[in-house]
Amino acid sequence: KHELKITANTKAACLLPTLIMLNFHNVNKRNQHEAIRIILISADNFTLIFKEKQMFIIYRQTKQPKDTFTSEDAYRGPACAYAGVEPGQVYEDRKEAEVDAISDGEDVHIMGIMEHIEPAGIHSGDSHAVLPEFSLSSIVVSTMKEYAKRIAKRLEIRGLINIQFAVAENVLYVLEANPRASRTVPYVSKSTGVQLAKSAARIAVGESIETLRSEKLIPTADGGRRSGISVKEAVLPWNRFRRIDGQGVDSVLGPEMRSTGEVMGIASTFGASYAKSQIAAFGPLPTTGSVFISLTDRDKKAALESCRLLSQLGFTIYATSGTHNYLLEHGITTTMVRKHSEKSSDQALGGELSAVDVISQGLVQLVINTPKGSGTRHDGWLIRTAAVQRSLACITTIPGFKAAVAGIQALREDSLTVRSLQSWLA
Repeated sequence: KHELKITANTKAACLLPTLIMLNFHNVNKRNQHEAIRIILISADNFTLIFKEKQMFIIYRQTKQPKDTFTSEDAYRGPACAYAGVEPGQVYEDRKEAEVDAISDGEDVHIMGIMEHIEPAGIHSGDSHAVLPEFSLSSIVVSTMKEYAKRIAKRLEIRGLINIQFAVAENVLYVLEANPRASRTVPYVSKSTGVQLAKSAARIAVGESIETLRSEKLIPTADGGRRSGISVKEAVLPWNRFRRIDGQGVDSVLGPEMRSTGEVMGIASTFGASYAKSQIAAFGPLPTTGSVFISLTDRDKKAALESCRLLSQLGFTIYATSGTHNYLLEHGITTTMVRKHSEKSSDQALGGELSAVDVISQGLVQLVINTPKGSGTRHDGWLIRTAAVQRSLACITTIPGFKAAVAGIQALREDSLTVRSLQSWLA
């Protein structure tokens, strides 16, 4: 019902996804219950379509605007690098990373590459950001640095810039470029020991990166003096969020930012750093007890090893029928419970206890629920709302699940130590 058309030239194309996202967010705030479509028509002959919190891209063989687009209009082309998505596909399954850099208009210094634990499609303000990157290939990292420097120079940045990327099978896509200070600046500064804000302020009044390097305010090589692994975690006070009717909001992460703050953990291993970030944000991860797990079909294979590790650590696993049957087929014992929408009299579905019951009655200490599709949407919302009401950690992505298991293992090994930030940067 609402359509926004923007014509732009090639020079500004790298900033268009950010502009469109901003307009989509504003329109969505005003018309929360209406279908929204935003179309971008550019000189590079591609169209971005935002619909129901998803982003699609269509390439057209004609530059004439059209009101509707079909698969016959789509073809692969180089413009996909601007949007970060393949034709007709949502970008939620891709890895995401972001770069903080500082530029004086001629020279560019890369301060840090942060790899997100959550996939692309989740707002960067709600994502875990790990510094340094932990799974990106050297080719991707070097290409990311090259793209960041080229974009900063082309935009004639004098100060800070934050650029976000999506990665799929060693193919890099630019999602957005923000020519300003990002919320990650204090996080990167604490992780690397470099005074980013001070450096950017001096560049803004005319000084050069070469001068700052000569004064050792920033290092000669990209990065800083980090000696540990840092994890940035978003603070998400779900129990304080309410809908108009008084009910709690869904804790599924998405493109809208929900966090009200951020914390940081730093340690010599990823697991320990992640565990520290959870202690600061929500409280410690459980080291014993029970876990409720309900996985969508596409996530079962990816989550199998994490489920096995939890079982080996001695956790009791409660699961709904589909997840229970899958894990049982792979040698993992679970206690089956029914979905809330299923009849309680049917013993084949898990007997009297429902997924909501085991959470609300305090039988579990951790909830893993990956949602997908409209058929299970209401059950998933009830599960996640029950977890919020019990102040339980509720993880809704497979990468987040894997990170949590790594954190639990670190806590079980009693590997957490306390050190001053200065000692990490010495």
